[in-house]
This record gives sequence, structure tokens and C-alpha cells, in this order.
Amino acid sequence: MNFNSTRRIVLLLVFIFIAIGFDQVSKIIVRNKLNYNEQISVIKDRFILVKIENSGAFLSLGDGMPTILKFIVLSGLPLIALGYGLYYLYSRYKQPIATQIALCFVIGGGVGNLYDRIMYGSVTDFMHLDFYLFRTGIFNFADVFIMIGIGILLLQSFVKNKDLVATQNEAID
Repeated sequence: MNFNSTRRIVLLLVFIFIAIGFDQVSKIIVRNKLNYNEQISVIKDRFILVKIENSGAFLSLGDGMPTILKFIVLSGLPLIALGYGLYYLYSRYKQPIATQIALCFVIGGGVGNLYDRIMYGSVTDFMHLDFYLFRTGIFNFADVFIMIGIGILLLQSFVKNKDLVATQNEAID
């Protein structure tokens, strides 16, 4: 292993730990400072803090599943997916840096929520946005990092496909 690959590994781990750390520190603060269902208006009823525990997945999906099935679906499968994500991230070292950072955000966010689910049996969510036409469920910073990572990957996919189409059109002309 040369210096550049060691530096790359360390840098990618830093991005993953930034996502995990930011998520976990924010959840610790929320767990210690907010009461359940207490609402704190940050930006005039548009950005609200409200602490809930989500024992399901995204938007509480799977909350009513039998315990063993819930554990397999909400902890086991994500653990396998995160393991594969780490393998992919470190084995495909020639990916664009934006792809690598996006994967770090997705992995870090996934680890943050998986940690909660394993340690506490639920995920602490606490942010809600309501901008009339755009209204979210209640979410946390792990979800934000996951969405940013997915957004970067989607944006790259569109740009890559656009470049591919342009190249194919040039070849046809």
C-alpha cells in the first residue's frame, strides 16, 4: 500500500466519521434537551424540532412487523448493504471523488441510523420542514447525509448519461 492509497483510505474514513459524528452528537443533544413531542419552532413554523423515536424504517414503514422480521429487515439487511458499500468504496478506487464522497455520506448516515436501531431499538428523529408545497416527515442528520449522498450520485448519473448521449450523437454525425 503506497502513501496515496493510505491517504485516500484515511480521507474517506474522515468523511464517514464526520457523517456519523454529526448525526450522533445531534441525537445526543436532542435526547438530553427535548421532551417527546415537544415542538420548538426554529424558523416560524417552517423548520420545527420535535423529538420522536422511530422504530420502523423511513416514515415508520415496517413498525408493525414481528420482532424477528423487523430485526432482519431493518438491521440485518442494512448491515449487509453497508458492508458491501464499504467494500465497493475501497475496492473501486478509481471512482470520481464526488462518487466516493457521496458513498461516504450514504454509509455514514446508514451507520448512524443502524447504530441507533441496534443500541436503542429505534432511531431518534427530530427535524421537520413545512414550506407549504414541500413538507417532510420527521428526520435526522443521518437521513440528511443519506439524501445528500444519493443526490450527488443521481446528479452524477444524469451528467454521465448526458455526456454519453452527446458522445453517441457525435459518433453518429
